[in-house]
Amino acid sequence: MKVVLNIEQLSKSYGKRPVLRDLNLHIQAGEIYGLLGPNGAGKTTTINIICNLLQADSGVITIKGQPVSEATKILVGVAPQRNLLYQTLSCEENLNFYARIYGLNSQQCRQQVKACLEAVNLADRAQSPVETLSGGMQRRLNIAAALVHQPQLVILDEPTTGLDIEARYEIWNLIGLLKNQGITVLLTTHLLDEAERLCHRIGILKTGSIIAEGSLPQLRQRLAAKEIAVVQTTQEEKAIARAKELGFNPRRYGNDLAFWLPEQLELKEIIACFDGIPLDSIARLPVGLEHIYVEVTQGDKIKV
Repeated sequence: MKVVLNIEQLSKSYGKRPVLRDLNLHIQAGEIYGLLGPNGAGKTTTINIICNLLQADSGVITIKGQPVSEATKILVGVAPQRNLLYQTLSCEENLNFYARIYGLNSQQCRQQVKACLEAVNLADRAQSPVETLSGGMQRRLNIAAALVHQPQLVILDEPTTGLDIEARYEIWNLIGLLKNQGITVLLTTHLLDEAERLCHRIGILKTGSIIAEGSLPQLRQRLAAKEIAVVQTTQEEKAIARAKELGFNPRRYGNDLAFWLPEQLELKEIIACFDGIPLDSIARLPVGLEHIYVEVTQGDKIKV
């Protein structure tokens, strides 16, 4: 497949503080790529460099084979975490404004504004002032503004932050439509279930470098676990000692005591493994992105 975004050995420092360290990132056409990482990992700096708002210290970055410059801005659409909408203008007027900024002529504006409002299910609110829309509607309009000039790469920065669950589902459905249309998306999010649900591939960024990358099945291979068992017991030390004897790696996820199981077991088999140790509860969980993310970013801190 063709590469839409190519980043090679990208580095950036603010004074003596390095933010990006030889970052490598490649996003293919039609792919939804999830960029995850704690605050300060370098996500915002990366986006600003892609958008030619910030100069890298070194490295190569191209969009559709073109080095990032003023000329490549037209290739990128950005829906920032904070909506860039004029509250007193209508939905149609907002999209017209952004379409004009990108150089669309009158006919193109009419066509694209209509298509984008339909795409985000806001055609019936075309004449409504933005201030009359719900938070979820405004976020959808914010995404429409990123799509109005038909960019090659769409960047969605924390698209569902601060939304209630109903509005979040609306945004997920919209991103699913983009996925079905083959639109290339770079998605940043702190919601791991969002990335797990939407993304073809995921990159985990820490201290300016990608420390893990791949599809969810590929990332699961980083953990020596086929399943996670979470237990509650008044005799945790005994349970941990027994687990280690059996080759179950113990982990602490918040207040939960968990064990990596090297193979999937029936619930009765897991209970039998802890025979003689009182268990208040036990749960079997699939290995999820949350477990992978915590392991690669905080591995030493969660080991028991």
